[in-house]
Amino acid sequence: MDWQTLAKTKRDSVNALIPPSWRLPSPVPPAAEQRNVTGKYIQQFLSPREIEITETDAVGIVKQTTVGSWTALEVTEAFCHRAALAHQMVNCLHEIFFEAALSDARKMDEYYVKNGKPVGLLHGLPVSLKDQFHVKGVETTMGYVGWINTFQGTTGTGKERVFESELASTLRRLGAILYVKTSVPHTLMAGETMNNIITYTWNPTNRFLSCGGSSGGEGALISLKGSPVGFGTDIGGSIRVPAAFNGLYGIRPSSGRVPYEGMANSMDGQNTLLSVVGPLATSVGALKLVLKCVLSQEPWLRDPLVAEIPWRDEQENAVFDIVKAGGGGRLAFGIMKTDGAVNFHPPVRRAMDIVVKTVEKLGHRIVDWEPPCHQKGLDLVFQTWLFDGGTDIHAAFALSGEPMLGPIASAYGTLKEQYTASQIAAINIGKRAYQKEYMEYWNSTSALTGTGRPVDAVIAPIAPYAAARPDMDPVLSDDPTAKYSMPSFSTIVNLLDYSTSVLPVTRADKSIDVVDSGYTPQNSQDEVVHLAYDPEIYDGAHVAVQIIGRRFQEEKVLALTEILGDALENHQL
Repeated sequence: MDWQTLAKTKRDSVNALIPPSWRLPSPVPPAAEQRNVTGKYIQQFLSPREIEITETDAVGIVKQTTVGSWTALEVTEAFCHRAALAHQMVNCLHEIFFEAALSDARKMDEYYVKNGKPVGLLHGLPVSLKDQFHVKGVETTMGYVGWINTFQGTTGTGKERVFESELASTLRRLGAILYVKTSVPHTLMAGETMNNIITYTWNPTNRFLSCGGSSGGEGALISLKGSPVGFGTDIGGSIRVPAAFNGLYGIRPSSGRVPYEGMANSMDGQNTLLSVVGPLATSVGALKLVLKCVLSQEPWLRDPLVAEIPWRDEQENAVFDIVKAGGGGRLAFGIMKTDGAVNFHPPVRRAMDIVVKTVEKLGHRIVDWEPPCHQKGLDLVFQTWLFDGGTDIHAAFALSGEPMLGPIASAYGTLKEQYTASQIAAINIGKRAYQKEYMEYWNSTSALTGTGRPVDAVIAPIAPYAAARPDMDPVLSDDPTAKYSMPSFSTIVNLLDYSTSVLPVTRADKSIDVVDSGYTPQNSQDEVVHLAYDPEIYDGAHVAVQIIGRRFQEEKVLALTEILGDALENHQL
């Protein structure tokens, strides 16, 4: 088949797996008529019982399923229904395996009746997975037309539809129900989610905007409550960007904390800057739940790259102990006001102000964060992503002859010369030197905090905008190197390998977040970002910040996120 026919056949086969009774009676109105399809819009197609189940977070669901109050079957069926609706609204699924999930749920219920106990800590909890995870019974395309009906583009391996990634198997052992795999941009190397199979995945809260990427389908699905918790990956912001754009919590763990064994990937074997697995969810509690459960399975015995670090309650408790001490108990936060390259959009500046005022109201310390030049670090990142000159990506597209889309074509459209071993070694040396420089700067803040410690975490934007605009030309200035879609705020974290979470803060408001009239951009990239802001288009969009900790501080970062999230409850999210 030509690539168009192959893509359409795959797309139609996935859509055909939605039961007729779950299909929308009519097409979703255009964004101009129905911007937001979350909340009451999607609820109209669900029963009160389905709404009750799907609008309970993962922690609440497990509390019900592990004691037999809710059956795994009714929970799974409710989320399958809502996921089916979500896909019809925003194109967020690559693979649907509802029947297999319902069969697994029935077995869970039978086990519970027979044994009087749950299968595992996540008994009956539906968990969605980015289409990078291999799951038995379905294929992995990762958005490539050429990967359809293959195992990562190759046939005859014996792994097609039978191989499973380690984390997927771990979740099954814990009693979780796997039921869908979510959309990604082909290559995974984009902050928007688009490919030639499912086309474009939209932001459910504001369908003028992108859901983010590369774990964009996860962000969109969980935003629509079609999943209580899911796993994505992050090599440049791919967990944090969709979490932020969709008003969710998420965490990018340090490399080696969560198993990556058996995953599909682009540029596999590039080890200078490793992609990591992490969860997205509607609550901090859900993130903690799934991370603690995964680590309880000792993944370091199944993935050679996982460090033997069980969940550490003491790191989490240390944060709460400081806060409970009152009086002299203070935390200290670095505040990143700029990356030196671009100005934040008005809603992002307001979100940062809200968080700063919240920190100050709680009595904690604020330190201006003025780290080593981010551009120096980003130059290392972008070189790392081109070690093979684009050979792996071009080979994947050559399988079908399909075209590259949007920002992928901008970055990888031309095959480039591969880096030599000596050049790669030099970049690795530069990376280590930059990490050392950043570490020393962080250490130096102990002289500024008044706590006797360096800052506990850094609060920063994830991007200079609330969400990317799919209709924006990536180049709006005379400088062809100006990038609209490459936020340094998220990508620098990957170079440093810091544990980083997402904290939803507020929503864009056209009556408050007006255009910066008379603003003169600092450079061509700043001009692109500045011109992208339109209060009418962005109205209602989610705005978030990230909480950046040091390496392997996942427990501490989530504790800090919980403290600030609780304090923000009075703000409109």
